[in-house]
Amino acid sequence: MRIVFMGTPEFAVPALAALAEAGHTLVAAYTQPPRPAGRGKKLQPSPVQREAETRGIPVRFPASLKSAEAQAEFAAFKPEVAIVAAYGLILPQAVLDVPTYGCLNIHASLLPRWRGAAPIQRAILAGDAVTGITIMQMEAGLDTGPMLATARTPVADKTAGELTEELAEIGAHLMVGTLIDLPALQPVPQDDLQATHAAKIDKAEARIDWTGDAEAIERQVRAMAPFPGAWFTLGGERIKVLKAGVVAREGKPGTTLDDELTIACGYAALRPTRIQRAGKPAMDTAAFLRGKAVPAGTIVE
Repeated sequence: MRIVFMGTPEFAVPALAALAEAGHTLVAAYTQPPRPAGRGKKLQPSPVQREAETRGIPVRFPASLKSAEAQAEFAAFKPEVAIVAAYGLILPQAVLDVPTYGCLNIHASLLPRWRGAAPIQRAILAGDAVTGITIMQMEAGLDTGPMLATARTPVADKTAGELTEELAEIGAHLMVGTLIDLPALQPVPQDDLQATHAAKIDKAEARIDWTGDAEAIERQVRAMAPFPGAWFTLGGERIKVLKAGVVAREGKPGTTLDDELTIACGYAALRPTRIQRAGKPAMDTAAFLRGKAVPAGTIVE
């Protein structure tokens, strides 16, 4: 098929690669423009741009798709289908109507649950046992279109980073299979009554409130890892928690219960096992404590 691919982050790269390796004709890759990043704030291309250029696929990064000029350029590629994976721009109806088979989105949840910007993090925060990928026909609403295919995976004790990598691979394989059967597939409408909204993660959500339940805080840690990182302060220093376990102990919330950095919560306690100090690389908590003792009874915030 003639495909226009539209995506930006690392999540989208496996799908782009899989489609190219399956023999489809990638006529263009649309992505967000290079952004300042890293030391020196040099402009850095998106992961999708790097992958597309490696494969010789023409790259476009319009600021918007609302102009007649941008829409005409898109239409000139004559795509049979557009594949969208975390692109970052709204597709106007004029763009959605161009491809023969429409625009298909690789969405990282089991729709209609978790429509929106942060489905992976919200699934972890909510304690969902299972999540997955939905291949959806795009329409004007936010992740409201009819569904063509789904694949499931357990959330288990995975971080958002780990789950993102897994779902990216699942989505890539599911999309390749979906295109094989596309003309014969019957779209299934979503049940709007079952929909939930996956709002973008606010940085304020990353701060740990020790009056909460330890199990909920442990989910917060996994949902925020690797970015932005759930955090607390110890002696005025911000400490990110990248991994942690729940411990069946009680105490005053925000107080360490031993010399292993076990911290009392509103219910039970949390023991961080991997942390990151500001401006430092991530490290095991045991290594941190060898250089900085934190005795029982220490207050963290």
